[in-house]
Amino acid sequence: MSLLSVDNLKKYFPIKTSLLHTTQLKAVDGVSFSVDRGKTSGLVGESGCGKSTIGRTILFLHRPTAGTITFDGHELSEKNIPAFRSRMQIVFQDPYSSLDPRMTIGDIVGEPLVIQNPEIKRKQRAEIVIEQLKLVGLNTDHLNRYPHEFSGGQRQRISIARALATKPDFIVCDEPVSALDVSIQAQVINIFVELKQKLGLAYLFIAHDLSVVRHISDEIGVMYLGKIVERCPADELYKNPAHPYTKALLSAIPVPDPKISKKRERILLSGDVASPTNPPSGCRFRTRCPHAMPICAESEPELSEVSPSHFCACHLHGQI
Repeated sequence: MSLLSVDNLKKYFPIKTSLLHTTQLKAVDGVSFSVDRGKTSGLVGESGCGKSTIGRTILFLHRPTAGTITFDGHELSEKNIPAFRSRMQIVFQDPYSSLDPRMTIGDIVGEPLVIQNPEIKRKQRAEIVIEQLKLVGLNTDHLNRYPHEFSGGQRQRISIARALATKPDFIVCDEPVSALDVSIQAQVINIFVELKQKLGLAYLFIAHDLSVVRHISDEIGVMYLGKIVERCPADELYKNPAHPYTKALLSAIPVPDPKISKKRERILLSGDVASPTNPPSGCRFRTRCPHAMPICAESEPELSEVSPSHFCACHLHGQI
């Protein structure tokens, strides 16, 4: 059984268009997926497609507009989510703004324990904090220092240690390496991989870079304008992409070998992403798709299985 299951999740934000009128920004519009125990589900797509909103809505940092979220067999709601807070954590994108500059590292990592496990004594809490810091490659010398004394990579390690403090089963990784130098990104990703193996953690790993999620994900979902347009095992996505949008994303990944790079065909998309307040009829990608047909405007393609464990939402699958 899946640890986390999301079914037809929707999250709309009201946007005021005039003094008397509002419209709905459809950040997430009918998304379904699951994450198994000890596995990593990647979620990729360009900025503004709804990836981070999904992660925050799963944790009820945003209230879902519709749909169901099931964790370990329990359907989550605003009433029962406090009981699951310690088992579901998040690592935010920006390690500079997600840490309180007025708190020491020891207090930052120990804060979740104060909130979720107030019965734990101060001495035991300090031992747990030290244990979590060691897991991410930091030591006791860092306990009484402040966030401004650390580099971006070290701050993100602190954020990971804070997420681990309550011994969660599931962590939302909301673009945890996008704000870091490329040289540091691999180190942080390796920490996530090691922790997954040691602790049996499950991740929802959100990123806009397909080359990043490839190394950590067991399964990858590709998002466009609030919807998942393709979902399959990670290796399958890179070998046999089915959706035109996925193919365009993969063609944009840099290749270090100049000979191979010259031979690759780059797929350039025309136009801009449509507004989530007024998405196109039918397929939302049709306004930028080089293969769009009349049927693409008439009806919305369903996310259907095109091969074992490989799902794609495209009317023209197999024809392009």
